[in-house]
Amino acid sequence: MTGIGVVAPGGIGAKAFWELLASGTTATRAISLFDATGFRSRIAAECDFDPQANGLSAQQIRRMDRAAQFAVVSAREAVADSGLDMAELPPARLTVSVGSAVGCTMGLEQEYVVLSDAGRKWLVDHSYAVPHLYGYMVPSTLATEVAWEVGAEGPVALISTGCTSGLDAIGHGVEVIKEGGADVAVVGATDAPISPITVACFDAIKATSPNNSDPAHASRPFDLGRDGFVLGEGSAMLVLEDAEHARRRGAQIYGEIVGFASRSNAFHMTGLRPDGREMAEAIRCAMAQARFNPEDIDYVNAHGSGTKQNDRHETAAFKESLGAHAYEVPVSSIKSMVGHSLGAIGSIEVAACALALKHQVVPPTANMHVPDPECDLDYTPLHARERRLDGVLTVGSGFGGFQTAMVLARAAGGRAG
Repeated sequence: MTGIGVVAPGGIGAKAFWELLASGTTATRAISLFDATGFRSRIAAECDFDPQANGLSAQQIRRMDRAAQFAVVSAREAVADSGLDMAELPPARLTVSVGSAVGCTMGLEQEYVVLSDAGRKWLVDHSYAVPHLYGYMVPSTLATEVAWEVGAEGPVALISTGCTSGLDAIGHGVEVIKEGGADVAVVGATDAPISPITVACFDAIKATSPNNSDPAHASRPFDLGRDGFVLGEGSAMLVLEDAEHARRRGAQIYGEIVGFASRSNAFHMTGLRPDGREMAEAIRCAMAQARFNPEDIDYVNAHGSGTKQNDRHETAAFKESLGAHAYEVPVSSIKSMVGHSLGAIGSIEVAACALALKHQVVPPTANMHVPDPECDLDYTPLHARERRLDGVLTVGSGFGGFQTAMVLARAAGGRAG
């Protein structure tokens, strides 16, 4: 990993993102992107994002959904951070892999409101639509925008596996490099789901927190009083390079991705088995690829959504896969600070893990005051913790039964070669 770019609640850019995490500050608040009056959950973690101030042209702003804007801005930062001159790279040796759970939700919803005259017309007149409506309907346009931005002519993919999309998109890019299909990959994920349709869907299944009176403390993973997750938005993109390619140019490196695995529980669209067996198997497989023993994991970045079902499920998975070491290793959930941005969060969490390796700091689980007795591991409550980090595990769990694990390792010296 040689470059990081982040658009996240609480700050734009990797530096602002890390400062928020290290300070234990929450970015959850009352929804401002639309009038949420009448909804059960009226809180979210929004990005204070001005597309023009972040370098997008008027044409790009008109063409792109908010999720695409996030992806392009974070990709630009990642490329600049890597120090690569994309013009000098053979375009066919550059791959792009972008994850998203809900695609261009905001653009689609806004256009439907116009076409249907605010829902009054069942039969809509397509002539009122923007010319880019087709692009909103095809999620792969998110990957296309990033590919255009960086000049990639190698494999370009959109990965949509629910809330593990960000991890799976990064894993896909790793595999393309490993199989020899590219030297450099721009990978990550983006989602901008804070819209009436998404909020209404989660309201219907009562998955999100109704703690509207105290949004700053609503996201409480592993806390006894938690009452659901807080919706978020954002994007993180990484530049990955083949090790030899990075060595030749003396690149700065944040760490290496040394293990990746995914499993499915084939059980229920939204439900989870309490024993966490499938997540545990993904963790074991990722550690085997990395040639890691449980004791080699120095920090676990939990999925930690803040629902009782998920928190207990992955607590069981950590115990099953890490054994006695599960009680020794610090675990935390950054969703307590930046919310749950669905498909984007996996890549945002990988960026957090890479920065944790760089700074040798475990970010905290904010708002965790009274631990759930059934979640009896060290969840790093309230405050960040300095600690030697050489190996980091990050996991994701998504609707549809998706379970993904990734292992990151610190690169000695922080510079290739």
